Amino acid sequence: MVDKPAGMTSHDVVARIRRLAGTRRVGHGGTLDPMATGVLIIGVNRATRLLTYVIGAAKSYTATIRLGESTVTDDAEGEVTATASVAAVRDEAIRAQLGTQVGEIDQVPSAVSAIKINGQRAYKRVRDGEAVEIPARRVTVHRLDVLDIRRPEGRDVIDVDVDVSCSSGTYIRAIARDLGAALQVGGHLTALRRTAVGEMTLDVASTLEQLEERAPEVVDLPMAEAARRAFPQRVATEEETRVLRHGGPLATVGIDGPYAVFDQAGEVLAIVSERGGRARAEIVLSPA
Repeated sequence: MVDKPAGMTSHDVVARIRRLAGTRRVGHGGTLDPMATGVLIIGVNRATRLLTYVIGAAKSYTATIRLGESTVTDDAEGEVTATASVAAVRDEAIRAQLGTQVGEIDQVPSAVSAIKINGQRAYKRVRDGEAVEIPARRVTVHRLDVLDIRRPEGRDVIDVDVDVSCSSGTYIRAIARDLGAALQVGGHLTALRRTAVGEMTLDVASTLEQLEERAPEVVDLPMAEAARRAFPQRVATEEETRVLRHGGPLATVGIDGPYAVFDQAGEVLAIVSERGGRARAEIVLSPA
């Protein structure tokens, strides 16, 4: 797990890890924009098979929203397209409008996003001069706390620091844009740091410099521990371990899946779901 620095794409980080680990079999579990920092889940070798589950996990962020300026990308990387005075905007109005974005909401992603429209990334269409309309998507914002509201001296803007917990697919840039639109002053994101993906938090993330020092051993969270953090758990008997290693089904135990099955020694065997009265492996992680 990497604490991604600003100025790098998620693919840049993957390329660096491939070089450090000496393998091409590296992937990431959820894109971060170049401006963003924080938790980027990286899978190496067999662990890449877990990434499909990580992508759908809930995410947490800290962010700064600037009111009074709109940008083409809804963040600080884009050109400012409009400005408006924030002199009449009150703290209570900011908190109230952010409150309307908590819970299940229909959110329109930023036009400059990786979402595909007719087979092409939306950001590519925008950069080619097209006007892009992306349909709203249902997302869930579990928590949206205001940490601070600041009025920088000498600037007609307001900076709002927030702490957000949300479902996968939620755009924090869109929260900034929609807050600015609701207050009729425009808004964009000036800082974004991902603090957690599911149960995986910044406290166990490594910087690229730290991974450089440990190369070629770059894994900082063993696959078994990653599975414990990401899934409900079940411990298999010796007979169940043998069956599962060969792709056979287990008896159900009533755990909402998918869940991780471990052997008696604590090694992760498989990711399993229960269906049709049997517990069947979606992926087998332990060699037969």
